[in-house]
Amino acid sequence: MKIIIIGSKGFIGSHAYQYFQKQHFTVFGCDVVADYEDPNYIQIDATNSDYHAIFEANAFDVCINCAGAASVPLSIQFPLKDFNLNTLNVFKILDAIRIHQSHCKFINLSSAAVYGNPDQLPIKETAKLHPLSPYGIHKMQAEQIGQEFYTYYNIPTCSLRIFSAYGNGLRKQLFWDMYKKFSTQEAIELYGTGEESRDFIHVADVIQAIHLVMDKASFTGEPINLANGEEYTIKVVADLYKKHLGTQQNIMFNNQVKAGDPLNWRADISQIKAMGYEPTMTLENGIEKYIQWVKSLE
Repeated sequence: MKIIIIGSKGFIGSHAYQYFQKQHFTVFGCDVVADYEDPNYIQIDATNSDYHAIFEANAFDVCINCAGAASVPLSIQFPLKDFNLNTLNVFKILDAIRIHQSHCKFINLSSAAVYGNPDQLPIKETAKLHPLSPYGIHKMQAEQIGQEFYTYYNIPTCSLRIFSAYGNGLRKQLFWDMYKKFSTQEAIELYGTGEESRDFIHVADVIQAIHLVMDKASFTGEPINLANGEEYTIKVVADLYKKHLGTQQNIMFNNQVKAGDPLNWRADISQIKAMGYEPTMTLENGIEKYIQWVKSLE
């Protein structure tokens, strides 16, 4: 089987590239940065991406789109850039697949940000979508584009709504920010009340789930939650982080909610579990491994 991973130099994309290579697939990487060593790497223009040449010259069984922006604050500050990366590029990729390789399966990495603040927990894929940011809106639009290409052109597509993914290589968001604060501040100040909650999933489990989806999803434009179905408050996470750092620093919450941030998340993962998904990494073990990785950078 021949796979192309678009966004192969990013956080999830790089893990997916390494994983599928080890599984003995023929894997091509694709991203905007240069790579002069990998013969199966395709560089694209960051300002004017064109995927027609890629799909015209190569026959792929599966395209996994890990590309795009992943910052709620930056989507608010630069909405056009976020739209181009998260929405327009999905259309461009699918249009190239439509013209050149209509049997290629397309897996798009979406986000739980499409849900916003859900009406109830756990969140089913059938829940109403209430995105709270340009990022969430653009991810929702990308899902709709995937459904469009399945409905009108019979392109096999699906969208994976990833909840709070973390792991080695992630240099932003909560775990990265906490490490920097614990390293430089006597008292740690975090946003919110501490009672906000997330459903965390380690990147290794994200990749395991992508493999299951590749083999077992219906590819009828459907959304699929990727999470562990477990809800942890930010206070509990911060205390676990503090425990594994071996520090006695105080943690304070400033009671301010950042624009675009939801309050509570826990996913219904019935769909992915029906495909055989079982988490391999507990949150505590994942935090411990993440801290070891960040320390190795020093």
